[in-house]
Amino acid sequence: MGVSAAEIKLLREKTGAGIMDCKAALQASEGDVTKSIEFLRKKGLATATKKSSRATDEGSIGSYIHYGGKIGVLVEVNCETDFVARNPEFQNLVKDLSMQVAGSNPAPLYVRKEEVPADMIEHERAIFKAQAMESKKPEAVIEKIADGKINKFLKSICLMEQSFLKDPEITVSDLVAQTISKVGENIQVRRFVRFQLGEGEV
Repeated sequence: MGVSAAEIKLLREKTGAGIMDCKAALQASEGDVTKSIEFLRKKGLATATKKSSRATDEGSIGSYIHYGGKIGVLVEVNCETDFVARNPEFQNLVKDLSMQVAGSNPAPLYVRKEEVPADMIEHERAIFKAQAMESKKPEAVIEKIADGKINKFLKSICLMEQSFLKDPEITVSDLVAQTISKVGENIQVRRFVRFQLGEGEV
């Protein structure tokens, strides 16, 4: 199927993907933009998975001051080479991640869900189950309700699980995967710290 330059331009504006990737996505999706975006997201995730085991010893520490100097953020993001660390795509990612941590409400506490202590998850699950039990629903339904609330809880406190503030259609994990696809290197969000005036470390 042939695709027009206008269709490719529109998809590039929506996703930031390369011209040939956009063309391939449109052809594979028969010109459907929504399906093309999904195609590119899956490709980005697949690329990221392939590169995830490669060492990341370079990178950058980004900073962002928000809300009139009342919130400050530092984020460390690693990549494989100093060349990519200076790449505008990588630098934009670092900036976006800094702004994400500053602007999220609630603010993230962990980079990824694997870092959340098991006892914290079990504590929250017990609360969610107790709440669900008041509805007098069957045990199996109560477990599903608790599972759903745990997933929502993890999305709220884990940076990589959050919806990206600039584009809520994707997660922060998707954003990182898209950047990996563009720069051709493994990227890892290592850590972050968020300071809020008048409060302890968040």
